[in-house]
Amino acid sequence: MKVMTFQVRTAARSDAVDITGSVAEKVAESGVRDGVCLIYVPHTTAGVTINEGADPAVMDDVLRALDRLIPWTADYRHTEGNAAAHIKTTLTGSSVSVIVSDGRLFLGTWQRIFLCDFDGPRTRKVHVTVHGTEAHF
Repeated sequence: MKVMTFQVRTAARSDAVDITGSVAEKVAESGVRDGVCLIYVPHTTAGVTINEGADPAVMDDVLRALDRLIPWTADYRHTEGNAAAHIKTTLTGSSVSVIVSDGRLFLGTWQRIFLCDFDGPRTRKVHVTVHGTEAHF
C-alpha cells in the first residue's frame, strides 16, 4: 500500500477547501481502475468531509452552523484555547472513503471532498491511499 500526500494551505480560522482535484490526481497516479480511495487528514483540529461543491454557500453554511453550535469561547477545560476546533474535528471526522470506478472517483453529481480546518490558517497534510485492481494494458 502506497500512501500519497499533498498539502493544503487554509486561509481562515474556519475554512473549507475543495480538495477533490488533488485527490483525483492521486487516484490517477495510483493506477487503480476499480476499488476504494481513503482520504485521511492527520490533524486533531482539521477534518475531511464530502458535501455539495456546486454552491460555495453550502460549505459556508456548514462552517457557520458549526460556529453557532460550538462557539470558539465557552467553558472549555482544554487550556490551549482551541477546544472548539477539536470538537468540530470530532464531528466531521478524520477520514472519508470514496469508490473508484473506471479509474475515477465515483462521487455524486454535486459532491466534492473538502478539507475542513477549524484552527487555521495553517498548512495541512492530506494522505491518500487507493486500494483495488490496477489497469492492465
